[in-house]
Amino acid sequence: MHLAPHRSILLLTRGLDPVGVGRQVELAASGLRACGWDVKLAVTTGGGSVPERLARAGFPVHRLGRRPGVGPDVAVGLARLAKADASALILSFGRSQALVAGAVRRVLPVPRVVCQLSLPPRGVLAAWALRQADRVVAASPAVARACLERGVPTERVCVVPSGVSPAAGTGLSREQLAERLGLRARSIWTLCVAPLEPASHLDRLIWAIDQLGVVHQGLEHVLVGAGPLLGKVRRRARVQQLAERLHVFPTLDCLPDLLPRVRLVWQSGNVACGGALLDGMAHGIGTVAVESDAARQLILPGVTGTIVPADPESEFPRRALNLIEDDALAARYGSAARARVAEFFSAEQYVAGLEAALLEAVQ
Repeated sequence: MHLAPHRSILLLTRGLDPVGVGRQVELAASGLRACGWDVKLAVTTGGGSVPERLARAGFPVHRLGRRPGVGPDVAVGLARLAKADASALILSFGRSQALVAGAVRRVLPVPRVVCQLSLPPRGVLAAWALRQADRVVAASPAVARACLERGVPTERVCVVPSGVSPAAGTGLSREQLAERLGLRARSIWTLCVAPLEPASHLDRLIWAIDQLGVVHQGLEHVLVGAGPLLGKVRRRARVQQLAERLHVFPTLDCLPDLLPRVRLVWQSGNVACGGALLDGMAHGIGTVAVESDAARQLILPGVTGTIVPADPESEFPRRALNLIEDDALAARYGSAARARVAEFFSAEQYVAGLEAALLEAVQ
């Protein structure tokens, strides 16, 4: 099949797992390919199973970096790849990739650059990079406003909410997952996916886990994320004697198998796409989140899940316990969450909005 030159695209992403932003990358790749785009992937860091999953699905994958963070050498690698590849577009996912894509756009007339953001930009460099982009796709109106406040022209900013469909797992049973992750098969499991950075406020999560252990003995908690706070989180878990209940993984390739088997997906801070909140909703899992832009956009309070204020801290574990112990509430939230995803956050809506923004960028 002959593809029009303007339908060649390079997706720029960190190494991620297939939830949250990682799932957006997967959906963008498969959805755009189905619409006739020639899609390739450029990965700026190590870790994550999304690059391997997409490679198995037949997408060309280029590794620009393998360190945990995005270094300056990644921009050089992207510039070389863009020259050799001759793609019409670079679509970056996240703030660190926007910096890289903006730098390349500054020095190369082609390709055009579209930046997808799920969190507001921060810092002078981020604002500069977004102003270089031909289009900025914001996941929410709040993110769009933040871009405008940093000088991105109004006509270059559009809002395309995240979309989701459950990622395919490998068929692992609950017992197999338990053995692999060091969990007890008969325990109730919860899941949080978040970068181990200050904005995630993982101190709230650890405190909540500690409090829940006092009133409910049969809980185990999975936290998936990498970042500078990894050592601190693990030390605090040991000090508070939570190590047997809190299982921390920098990356987890079996998340698609784990998600349908958890009782609760929760989030303690401001995380892109709400971490695994939207993915949990697609599986009919109840959600509890401390108030944030993503939580307000995704969760309908009292219908699909619960949004709690940061203070008092006791509200977070209390509302989580309500969902864990009340089967009828969990079922009601889960059913409503699936319906909300289908109406407002479908993969089809997301890909259609994203493609419209891409086509506008190359006009």
